[in-house]
Amino acid sequence: MSHTRVKICGITRIQDALCAAEHGGDAIGLVFYDRSPRHIEIAQAEKICARLPAFVTTVALFKDAEVNTIEAVCNTMPIDLLQFHGSESAEFCAQFSRPYIKALGVQHSLDALNQQAKVYEQARGLLLDSHAPGEDGGSGRTFDWNSIPTLPKPLILAGGLSAENVAAAIRTTKPYAVDVSSGVENKPGIKDAAKITAFMQAVRSVNE
Repeated sequence: MSHTRVKICGITRIQDALCAAEHGGDAIGLVFYDRSPRHIEIAQAEKICARLPAFVTTVALFKDAEVNTIEAVCNTMPIDLLQFHGSESAEFCAQFSRPYIKALGVQHSLDALNQQAKVYEQARGLLLDSHAPGEDGGSGRTFDWNSIPTLPKPLILAGGLSAENVAAAIRTTKPYAVDVSSGVENKPGIKDAAKITAFMQAVRSVNE
């Protein structure tokens, strides 16, 4: 099995970002959606980005944000990748001179998921989460991994992942990457170093 990449999302503290990097996380996620309990202000996100070591991808997450909000983030810190969780059109997502991934709620029908995947043809990957269309992600709920259709873009698996289930999730879906947030937290936005360590060990056990 190929190496499964890991994104640890909802980072709000420098120490959590550094812990993710130290234990082999490939990317961190910064949430710029003010209704999320993991929302981060630009000033704090800038401090986190400044402390990250080389080769850790920084991902900025938005949901139906204004253009000027996204541009302010991109112009303030070295964001590598944008992640869109709302009803953004493909044209909207592609306008910021950054590669992007698009989150899709798996409670679409399979036909609708396939159609959505074709719409976002410039996306670098498609993130599947357990939320229904229009809902926020980050619910901590899993879904039926066997229901995932074959997609034309790299699959990023999210939704209720933890050290206890991520190995099974990877074996079942063979994703390009997994995305974890609540599964490595003590409370929203506050990560737990031991949970991050256990999660990364579980992923590594499948990759080896």
